[in-house]
Amino acid sequence: QVQLVESGGGLVQAGGSLRLSCAASGRTFSNPAMGWFRQAPGKERAFVAAISWSGSSTVYADSVKGRFTISRDNAKNTVYLQMNSLAPEDTAVYYCAVRRFPRASSSRDEYDVWGQGTQVTVSS
Repeated sequence: QVQLVESGGGLVQAGGSLRLSCAASGRTFSNPAMGWFRQAPGKERAFVAAISWSGSSTVYADSVKGRFTISRDNAKNTVYLQMNSLAPEDTAVYYCAVRRFPRASSSRDEYDVWGQGTQVTVSS
């Protein structure tokens, strides 16, 4: 089974940027889409961004469009989330996830394996 490990979280001031990485290891699916989700205290885990296996298609939550960019490097088995213009509302634990099918999806229920999460804190 594939294992996912997120990294790159931390503390940043409002307006700043962070780049999250998610490295996959172990046995993976043949053509997996990848996604990023986040969960703030007292809130449900929410969709952030997703990318198809080929990288040709991406999907973003309205709240992050124009600020966040998802990308992947299949040769490195890694997916990234570049976060710019961060605001306190972006504070959350960010999780990457893998979907066994190649098309990008915004639905939590369509993902099969999850990472442990990385904390992102944006100060005002």
